[in-house]
Amino acid sequence: MARSPLSPLVIAAAALVAGVNAATAEGEVNLYSSRHYDTDERLYSDFTEATGIKVNRIEGKADELIARMQAEGANSPADVLITVDTSRLKRAKDAGVLQSIDSAVLEDRIPSNLQDNENQWFGFSQRARIIFYDKNNVTEPPLDYVSLADPKFKGMVCHRSSSSTYSQTLLASIIENHGEEAAHAWAQGMVDNFARDPQGGDTDQLRGLVSGECDISIANSYYFARALRTDVTGVTESIDQIGWIFPAQEAEGAHMNLSGAGVAANAPHRDNAIAFLEYLASDQAQQYFSAGNDEFPAVDGVALSESVAKLGEFKADSVDLSAVAENLPKAQEIFNDVGWK
Repeated sequence: MARSPLSPLVIAAAALVAGVNAATAEGEVNLYSSRHYDTDERLYSDFTEATGIKVNRIEGKADELIARMQAEGANSPADVLITVDTSRLKRAKDAGVLQSIDSAVLEDRIPSNLQDNENQWFGFSQRARIIFYDKNNVTEPPLDYVSLADPKFKGMVCHRSSSSTYSQTLLASIIENHGEEAAHAWAQGMVDNFARDPQGGDTDQLRGLVSGECDISIANSYYFARALRTDVTGVTESIDQIGWIFPAQEAEGAHMNLSGAGVAANAPHRDNAIAFLEYLASDQAQQYFSAGNDEFPAVDGVALSESVAKLGEFKADSVDLSAVAENLPKAQEIFNDVGWK
């Protein structure tokens, strides 16, 4: 893919924040990242090419990185924490490892519902939580999340465990959109409808459809889009068997998971950290989230990659994800109460 020019707005903003010319900026930015995608290398190299700021990266699991930042305290070298899912971004905020920032670029580019209400984190890419089904066995798939709990789907549904951040955030969004009582009934109905004990990741839910272990499952859109674009064992060879539904199109819309980032509380290179977040909101970076990792951009109007566009147009849930994050403790209580493993 040819490199598109970096947005002049973001170059100018990065220069203004750093107080130097963007093409000759000096210094570095230290990223703590739980994104495990090799394709992200392009994001880092293009940022360095545009700004002259060297990117140093430490990778690990989100909880491990958050705990490390807490242990390092004021001496932490971390400038930016990058992680996946609203629940982990909230966990980082609650742990005190992020700080509030002011950025006109981010306020203008990132939709308000994809930002922390105190500007401690921002969403930069999205994944729709889609209902998938075996077209050979299901002629009338559920059209929304709530319908997955209908007794007519008993013994047909595969899902991840309650320890999955994707499961937690989905239930937290159902609490926000439908209320606690409805969310509890949904969780109980899901447990009653499970075809097997919750297990595996999102790709495993798709493989469950192909293997015949279940007829209906939920997974993030980019796992399926990746199987459209390249070979994914246990999915791609039978992908024509799988149908999909963007849920709740006549109601709140499809639940969206975030990949997001925030400036570390004790960032030694704070200006460079803000410049990096502003770069992630540029058209160039946003297009690469889609082309490199089959994600939906957070910024409106950015072109989708071919694999993502194949999924079709849909209505996304515009619920405030800061509000959803506040429901995460209650979501875990509900999971425990209904025996969702």
